[in-house]
Amino acid sequence: MSVSFGGKFLPTKLELIRIKRSLSVARNVHRILEDKRDVLINKLNEMIEKAEKARVELYAPLREAYNSLSRAYMSIGISTLDTIASTTPETIDLEIRLKTILGVKIPTIDARFTEPPLTYGFKDTNAYLDDAAQNFRKLIPRICEAAEIENTIFRLAEELKKTQRLLNALEHVVIPRYEEAIKFISMTLEEREREEFVKLKHIKRVLERRKMEEVERVELKV
Repeated sequence: MSVSFGGKFLPTKLELIRIKRSLSVARNVHRILEDKRDVLINKLNEMIEKAEKARVELYAPLREAYNSLSRAYMSIGISTLDTIASTTPETIDLEIRLKTILGVKIPTIDARFTEPPLTYGFKDTNAYLDDAAQNFRKLIPRICEAAEIENTIFRLAEELKKTQRLLNALEHVVIPRYEEAIKFISMTLEEREREEFVKLKHIKRVLERRKMEEVERVELKV
């Protein structure tokens, strides 16, 4: 069984070679994940700066769009404006695509506009309504861009968490277990070698003593 999962292992040279290879792979993966983590952090910081800039740039035009909408409500009335809105067909087509950043799939939003048909007369409306519609139409692509940036931040942050969890597992669990197993097997093999050496020396002494005894018996016979 694998040492990384807390299983048993045989204190043999073959097992020692296998675990050393696994330790080398684990360390290489750890280095790769460290590089990935650093790149993710840099990309996150970059996207956070973009998000802050997008929020600041959206604030003024968004306020102006809602102000123009408020003026339209006040000038032509809520019921009339709601009726116009309900009879106006959709003129925005949103296409969702996927792009990959550092192995993370990020949805992108592409807003396409078509010229809306005139569904109301000029008698019941005024320039405030046209201003409100135009302001919101201009804002939609920028809102989509800001939403894409925010979503990218969330997904990159989640990927960073996963990467850090893997790093922690390698650093505090897998690699220490491999190192502990290598140390234990090495010590066991060294102890066996010492025991074998002692046995061989003992056998050598026994053989030498027997040889001397044989020589002495031969000399006595002579």
